[in-house]
Amino acid sequence: MKLLAFTDIHGSLAALKRIKQKVNSQNPDILVCAGDISIFEHGIGMILKKLNRLNKKIVIVHGNHEDDSTFRKYSKIFRNIIFIHKRYHIETNLLFLGFGGGGFSIRDKDFENLANENFKKIIKQNSGKKIILVTHAPPYGTKLDKLGRSHAGSKSFRNFIEKYKVDLHVCGHLHENFGKEDRIGKTEIINPGPFGKIVKV
Repeated sequence: MKLLAFTDIHGSLAALKRIKQKVNSQNPDILVCAGDISIFEHGIGMILKKLNRLNKKIVIVHGNHEDDSTFRKYSKIFRNIIFIHKRYHIETNLLFLGFGGGGFSIRDKDFENLANENFKKIIKQNSGKKIILVTHAPPYGTKLDKLGRSHAGSKSFRNFIEKYKVDLHVCGHLHENFGKEDRIGKTEIINPGPFGKIVKV
C-alpha cells in the first residue's frame, strides 16, 4: 500500500496545499498524521475539515498542541478522520497502532501499560499483518530524536519497536528533524515533516 505520511503542520495553509497536491498527484491509499496539526487547537475544526475534504482516510494521533478529547469529538463529525490514540485501525494487511501527545519524557508509563495490556493482544490477534506505529514523539537513540549531542526520544517506544518488530514507525514533534529517516533493526522510522512523504509498505 502507498501511504502519505505528514506531521506538525501547525495550521500552515502552505503545508495543507502541499498535502493536497501530493494526494492528487500520488493518489495514496491512506494518509497518516503524527499530530500537531494546529497551534494549541487554534482553527482546528477548519484544519480537520480541509483534511476531511481530501476524500482519503486519515489515520491520526494528536500532538502536544492538542487534546485527545478534541480529536475524539471531530472524528465523529468527519468521516475520513480516524483517531487512533490508544486505539488501532486495520486497513487491508496493515495494523495501525496509535499513541499521541507528549514528546517530553524519556519513558512513558501510560504507553508501556497500554502496550502490555492492549497492544500485545491486538498484535497477537492480527498475526501476519504489518505493524505501523504512529506516535507524536520519536523513539530514543535515532537520527529523529537527536538534538545536538543528546537524544530526546522515548525509550518506551524504542523498546516496543524492538520487542514487536514493528514494520514502520511514523512520528514527528522535533521540527529540527523534519524529513529524517532511520532504522531500528528492520523497522523503518520516519519524521515526514509538514509537507508529507510517500511511503510504500
